[in-house]
Amino acid sequence: MPDDREHQQQYTRYRARRRLLPGREQELAPPARPPAPPGRAGPGGRGGAIATGTGWRRWATRRRIVAGLLGLILGWLALSLLLFLISSHFERTPMPGNVASVLDPAGNPLTSANNILVLGSDRRQKNSKEPGAETTGPGRSDSILLIRTGGGHASRLSIPRDTIVEIPGHGLQKINAAHAFGGPAESVSVIKGWLGIPINHVVEVNFENFPQLIDSMGGVDYTGGCVISRLDGGFSRGGYTLRLSPGTHHLDGRAALALARTRENLCATSQTDLQRQEHQQALFTSMKNRLLSPSSFFRLPWIAWNAPPAIISDMSGETLIGLFAGLGIGGTPPTHVFQHAAPTTVAGVGEGLTVSEGERRAAVARFMSG
Repeated sequence: MPDDREHQQQYTRYRARRRLLPGREQELAPPARPPAPPGRAGPGGRGGAIATGTGWRRWATRRRIVAGLLGLILGWLALSLLLFLISSHFERTPMPGNVASVLDPAGNPLTSANNILVLGSDRRQKNSKEPGAETTGPGRSDSILLIRTGGGHASRLSIPRDTIVEIPGHGLQKINAAHAFGGPAESVSVIKGWLGIPINHVVEVNFENFPQLIDSMGGVDYTGGCVISRLDGGFSRGGYTLRLSPGTHHLDGRAALALARTRENLCATSQTDLQRQEHQQALFTSMKNRLLSPSSFFRLPWIAWNAPPAIISDMSGETLIGLFAGLGIGGTPPTHVFQHAAPTTVAGVGEGLTVSEGERRAAVARFMSG
């Protein structure tokens, strides 16, 4: 009996004991949370989302986000550049072979001064219904613009298409007839001889693909007076009718082409070729401003692909990139015109304009020093 009570008391003391042996409390306790690094507090403190988060939260640090955005921008630019070079090689129409022999050598238009002759031919598509439109041959040069760019230079000189000059083998003619007689090579030779300046490159606007370029840019804005004109005979003859009230208008490709080609403004029949040049210069400036706007960044691949088919030039894709870069860096200088061109009439040619030798020299000096 005493032994039984003793065993029962020992068993009772064993069951009643609540304390563990020294050291066992820490051994059986859950592991403690490691302290957070400096500047990265726990879930309730600042930086806790990064310290305790998983997946993209842990990856998306500010530096990595900036690097990712920069990579996307550079990739977008590289894609646009690649598309431009590919389009320049396969989609661009080259100049006739005889043009190279009349051009003067020069460095890259981005770093060296270059004189670029920009021409717009009045040759229409074969299905044109416009009265008097030329559908075969090189056609006359609708617009004539000289651009000096590169090496810190930026100037422009517009030449009226009705300016009377001496064309070898044809006598006194309107300057735009040189293109009809011998294409861009003849235009380069005649203008070089008349102004006495070198011409390094020539660019001709391909009006057939011009609307696609404007549309890829999202259109352009034009501010001016009233314009009413009928391209290719107007809507009634299967062409296009342009109607612009005074003010600012957003033009798509077809409307911009109609404005550039407007010969007779039915809203102001007294206008001359000088107003036509003003329309084209306004379009040129608007296109440049559109290209430099932030919204065009998202359109760059489409613009890059459609730009080469819209021009005919002796320049390769790499040289064209240098030209566009030089134009972008040079800003938008004013386009100079011959302010005192006098009306004249030449037998067998019709009405035209004459520019005095003094005004021609002054215009050339201003152009070359710009």
